[in-house]
Amino acid sequence: MAKWARLFRIVTVVSSISIFTYWFIKKSAVAFVDNSVGLQVINKLPQALDFYLINVNKVDNTTKLEPKHVGKIRPEYYRVEYLKMDKSDEYWIVGYLGKKNLVYFSQHSVPNKNIDQIVEVQNYINQSMKLSDAAKKQVDAYNYENTKLGIWITLDFLLLFLNLVLLLKKNNKN
Repeated sequence: MAKWARLFRIVTVVSSISIFTYWFIKKSAVAFVDNSVGLQVINKLPQALDFYLINVNKVDNTTKLEPKHVGKIRPEYYRVEYLKMDKSDEYWIVGYLGKKNLVYFSQHSVPNKNIDQIVEVQNYINQSMKLSDAAKKQVDAYNYENTKLGIWITLDFLLLFLNLVLLLKKNNKN
C-alpha cells in the first residue's frame, strides 16, 4: 500500500508542476492578439494612476463587460494593451488614485478597427456617472476574483511544496 501511495504522490506532484508551469507561461506571455487594436494609454497627470480597461462586448442583444488591469502608470509614462474588438466597437478606461478612489472615466468608440488608439489622460474627468458606477462594480468584481484566485494558488503551491518535501524526505527507519 505504501508503494501505491508513493506512486500516487509522484504522479500528483509531476502533474501539478506541469499544470502550474503551463498556467504561469500562459499568464506571463505577452498578449499579442491577431486582428487586434493596439491601445496606448499615456498618463499626463502629476500622479501615478492605476488604470483598468473595460471592453464592451455586444453579443445577441446583450452587453458583456470584460475588465482588464492595465497597470499603475507613472506620470509621463504609458502602457500598451491589445484589444480583441471582433464583438465590440467600444471600450472604457477607468483610473483609480489609491484603491477605491475613482478619479478618471472615459468612454471611447472604435470606428476603424485597423487604426491603433492613443489615449492621453490629461485631467481628472468622469464622462458618465452611470457608466462609471457600472465600471466600478466590474472592477471590484474583477479584483475580488483575482484575490480569490491568488488565495487558491497560494494554498495549492503550499500543498505542492509539502508533497514535494514529503516525497524527497529520506525514510529514517532504523
